[in-house]
Amino acid sequence: MFLALFFLGFVQGLTEFLPVSSSGHLVLFSKVFGIEESLFVSIILHVATLLSVVVVLRKEVWHIIRHPFSKESMQLIMATIPTCIIALIFMPILKDSFNGVLLPLCFLISAILLMFSQRVKNGNKFDYKTALFMGIAQGFAIFPGLSRSGTTISAGLLSKGEREKVTKFSFIMSLPIIVLSLILELYEIFVVGESITIQFWPMIISFLTAFVTGVFAIKFMIKATAKANLTWFALYLVLIAIISLFIL
Repeated sequence: MFLALFFLGFVQGLTEFLPVSSSGHLVLFSKVFGIEESLFVSIILHVATLLSVVVVLRKEVWHIIRHPFSKESMQLIMATIPTCIIALIFMPILKDSFNGVLLPLCFLISAILLMFSQRVKNGNKFDYKTALFMGIAQGFAIFPGLSRSGTTISAGLLSKGEREKVTKFSFIMSLPIIVLSLILELYEIFVVGESITIQFWPMIISFLTAFVTGVFAIKFMIKATAKANLTWFALYLVLIAIISLFIL
């Protein structure tokens, strides 16, 4: 249990922010190693990744909190609305029918988006249109294998957004979605009555692992995107798409 939770924390913290799809990797690992992420573990890991974003981008987050009607706050709202609409449409379908068959295709789509977006010259703006495109992309990233960070950053770059602003906004726009996910998971525990098992120290280790790896992953992505250096992630996604064809 200890090693499994450490492993889940490491994978969640790393793949949540690197453009390789955390949900897709968790599907693969559950198939290969039989590791299942319980509801309470999911809550712990979501809190850890949320804190990773808040710590690394504390200035930007604090600005949005202090100025709820600023341009940045409005852009965040504009991005969150289409995400929620798309998620509400497709979430029931995913819960009922997703069995991993689409996973290789979704990995491949993520790779193609990264490859194309790296060819776009660095823009010098970040407007409402860019935020909207990124919000739409985030909505479709509910499909395992479609990387949330990868699709949103690609959408921002393809709409001529400035690289550093696009990357930072990609992580900031994850905050409302993580909070909503936490609310839904807490609802399942306290209202639906989902049973939970708590093991204190393994949970703490999992939380800290996800938090620390998340901080490093965010900082790495900001630098890598600024240098248009995401091609290796695209190649990795092609490889993992091929591997998943034989696993699933």
